[in-house]
Amino acid sequence: MKTYWVYMLRCGDGTLYTGTAADVDRRCAVHNSGKGAKYTRSRLPVIVVYREEAASLGDALRREAEIKKLSRAQKLKLAQLSDAT
Repeated sequence: MKTYWVYMLRCGDGTLYTGTAADVDRRCAVHNSGKGAKYTRSRLPVIVVYREEAASLGDALRREAEIKKLSRAQKLKLAQLSDAT
């Protein structure tokens, strides 16, 4: 069974990007190579500040949509909470 993750990146300009991947570290490397999402290409480098495991791709995509609706402050709080664990 394949594992999927929801992740949040902090871009070089301080903005946040949220996505879904099966391998977060590999996906982050793709973003940093300039071949990731269009949004991150002009905001390099990016670093992973949050990751959350999901039971399925569908669950990961739903959680990604939920996180994208959060305010910046809520997203930063979520990222800080993950640092503590």
